[in-house]
Amino acid sequence: MQQLTPRPRRGFLPIRTNAFDRGFIGVVLLVAIHLFWLRFLEAYLPLWCATVLSLVIGVIVVRKG
Repeated sequence: MQQLTPRPRRGFLPIRTNAFDRGFIGVVLLVAIHLFWLRFLEAYLPLWCATVLSLVIGVIVVRKG
C-alpha cells in the first residue's frame, strides 16, 4: 500500500511552515504591530485600529502563508 505524504504548501513565506508556525508568526506580528502603534501612531489613531489591522494580517498569514 502506498503511503500518503503531505505536499509542502507553497505560500508567500520564504520558509516551509505548518499551521502552528503560521499561527505563531501571526501572533508575533500582532505584538510587533501593537508595539509599533503604541510608539508612533497612538497619538493619531486609536489602538483598536492596530488590532483590526493585526487580525487581518494574521488571517492572511495563517491562510495563505
